[in-house]
Amino acid sequence: MASPRVTCDVIGSPIDVIGWDEVNARVGQWAAARESRYVCITNVHSVVTASTDAAFAKVLREADMATPDGAPVAWMIRRMGHEGQQRINGPDLMVRLCEWAAASGTPVFLLGSTPETLASLVRHLSATHPALQVAGHHSPPFRAPTDAEDAELVAQVNNSGARLLFVSLGCPKQETWMAAHRGRVQAVMFGLGAAFDFHAGTIQRAPRWMRDAGLEWLHRLLSEPRRLWKRYLVTNTQFIVKASLQLLRKPV
Repeated sequence: MASPRVTCDVIGSPIDVIGWDEVNARVGQWAAARESRYVCITNVHSVVTASTDAAFAKVLREADMATPDGAPVAWMIRRMGHEGQQRINGPDLMVRLCEWAAASGTPVFLLGSTPETLASLVRHLSATHPALQVAGHHSPPFRAPTDAEDAELVAQVNNSGARLLFVSLGCPKQETWMAAHRGRVQAVMFGLGAAFDFHAGTIQRAPRWMRDAGLEWLHRLLSEPRRLWKRYLVTNTQFIVKASLQLLRKPV
């Protein structure tokens, strides 16, 4: 039985105070009941975007779970009084969920990325989790889908029998998509961002020592500076300012 939900305000967004075992317990309950839920994997970019975008803030606020993905987000939760809070990040969460799904016979569905990346990801998952049931996968077009295409995708996911839906559309698109499809997709949805690329091998993940030191963002910035410089340098600075102001207002 999962414990009652506890969240912590991180510059205006409620982020779950949660450990790996509790994530598994909660997701297991939802999946067994085939409930329609969505989980946001929340980093600095997410909470900074939510602090200035009311629509996205609503998506995060109404999520069934919002895990502290980024090291600064987990650090902030610890500074707000929840000692020991770990990063519950997308790539590692995907591995743990696949292990659980393979052991429990729970089918999964993959949504997002390119056909080539999906093919590599399916091969990787088949090799690392032979018992895992990948019930289906879909690479959506870069344009907005028509209503008919969207209805067809929902039917495809529901008819596949998948209980977990892994979504890789990028932030904030994937979170917005999940929120719009809660109640329609009969599975637990996870916005996993770059996890598909990491596990497919199309993007190299940071070494373990950098991840443990909270420097995974720096590795990604150095790997893709033109695409990510603004996200990491500008939003990290905004986070530092907003987090500092929140801590200054925190009662002693």
